[in-house]
Amino acid sequence: MVRNEYQPLHKYLRDRYADSVVLTFSQIEDLLGTTLPDAARRIQAWWTDADVDGSPSPQSHTWIQAGRTALPNLSARTVRFERLSTRPA
Repeated sequence: MVRNEYQPLHKYLRDRYADSVVLTFSQIEDLLGTTLPDAARRIQAWWTDADVDGSPSPQSHTWIQAGRTALPNLSARTVRFERLSTRPA
C-alpha cells in the first residue's frame, strides 16, 4: 500500500502512458504538495534504497506499485521513471 503523502505521485506515474516519464524535483514537490527531504536531493540511494529488512522504502514503494523504476540525476535535479518490463525475458 502506498503511503498517503505519496499517493499523488503514485497516481500520476500509474496514469502515464509513456514508458519513460521525466520529472524535475520541483514537479514532484508540486505533485506531493510538500518539499522533498534533503536526502532526496543529495543521496542517490534515497530513490532506490530498500529498508533494512530488504523491503522497499516508503518512497520507492510509490513508483514500484505504479510499475516504474526511478533513475535520479541529482545534478540536473530530475528523476526518470521507467516502466518496468512485464514481458518475460
